Amino acid sequence: MKNKYDNTLIWFKIITIFPEMFNAITNYGITSRAIKKRIINIDFLNPRNFTKNKYKSIDDRPYGGGPGMIMSAEPLYQSIQHAKSELKNATVIYLSPQGKLLKQNCIEQLIKKKQIIFICGRYEGIDQRIIDSQVNEEWSIGNYILTGGELAAMIMIDSISRFIPGVIKKKQSIENESFSKNLLDHPHYTRPKKIHNMSVPEVLLSGNHSEIRLWRLKQSLGKTWTKRPDLLKKHILNKEEIILLNKFKKYKNKKVI
Repeated sequence: MKNKYDNTLIWFKIITIFPEMFNAITNYGITSRAIKKRIINIDFLNPRNFTKNKYKSIDDRPYGGGPGMIMSAEPLYQSIQHAKSELKNATVIYLSPQGKLLKQNCIEQLIKKKQIIFICGRYEGIDQRIIDSQVNEEWSIGNYILTGGELAAMIMIDSISRFIPGVIKKKQSIENESFSKNLLDHPHYTRPKKIHNMSVPEVLLSGNHSEIRLWRLKQSLGKTWTKRPDLLKKHILNKEEIILLNKFKKYKNKKVI
């Protein structure tokens, strides 16, 4: 019998003690629409359901002493094994500040995995034996500490989903976004033409698509040069981009850009 999710492009299984947190992506936005279209599937395993103690506790004190508690190995192990029994080819990812830093080009690689199991840690972390024996990859969304891996998992799922065919209608929308070519996005404007004595740049009202393209590219280059010069170092400028960036630099102080 054919499963109703046979055509699903990517499966996400989340191991978390707070599945309700994921309502933000299962009930709203592009990920919610992708679930309804059965382009992606997201479901959850709560380690508390794999505990043998009557209090359903999934943490314990660290060996060697120290502050905080550690997520116990056995409930996580059983959760992972159950997830793997359903997703035979899954990659197990642990969200951790010690993991590889997530960048845009990484997202384009993660989409190829098709089946991903996310482990959302809590407290001071998880038992190292789970990392050593069960985790394929560790990922971090930034150089800062969160109280758990749930928010990081949501960010990764949202970012990955955007690249799945059918999730976002216009492919060009993805290609033109910030970081897609190591450049920040250009400024955007909408109606009305003037608000609080601030006007939309005339070029965007001209209807001249060639001039609009050049203006947007110049703004993108200029914004990257101003705000994220580290990105610009990774981008090989062509002749047109060199000219536009020089124009931006020349007139920046004159506010004529």
